[in-house]
Amino acid sequence: MWKDMEECQNKLSLTGTETLTDSNAQLSLLIMQVKCLTAELSQWQKKTPEIIPLTEDVLITLGKEEFQKLRQDLEMVLSTMESKNEKLKEDLERVFNELKTKMLNVKEYKEKLLSTLGKFLEDHFPLPDRSVKKKKKNIQESTVQLITLHEMLEILINRLFDVPHDPYVKISDSFWPPYVELLLRNGIALRHPEDPTRIRLEAFHQ
Repeated sequence: MWKDMEECQNKLSLTGTETLTDSNAQLSLLIMQVKCLTAELSQWQKKTPEIIPLTEDVLITLGKEEFQKLRQDLEMVLSTMESKNEKLKEDLERVFNELKTKMLNVKEYKEKLLSTLGKFLEDHFPLPDRSVKKKKKNIQESTVQLITLHEMLEILINRLFDVPHDPYVKISDSFWPPYVELLLRNGIALRHPEDPTRIRLEAFHQ
């Protein structure tokens, strides 16, 4: 509309100083109105529109029904979000309980396996008979308390899981050499590539 009025104004301006007859008096008045409106439009275009805050007073001025509808919509959104949050909380609790149950089952199974393994090792791999003399000559009988094969495996297992970046264990005097060789020969343990006095358990779980 403004463009049409400006175009009309431009066309009328081209008439220059031509004398207007009585029939053109209304046209002259229209030209003046167009100029005034154009000037007012220019002023409005220079202004930055203000954002009216969405306060309760403003909403009331917009109409009580609109305000009530907006309030109902917001309450519906809030109710939906609360319902979703409650469902998510229930899902998380259910998943947590399931994981907790599985962990307990795994722990019980592990303890059962270790107990069974320990009994098997104690029955079939007992400590060496102290009455048997060492074959090597000129070596005194060691007073170090030897540990069972089961205890050796527990040390290697704990080291593997507690310090996975360095799972090697120093072969101490409490490790009976035949048992160490038994683990190495059957691929249960591995010797350190640079230090033969250290061994580690094979990572069968990887």
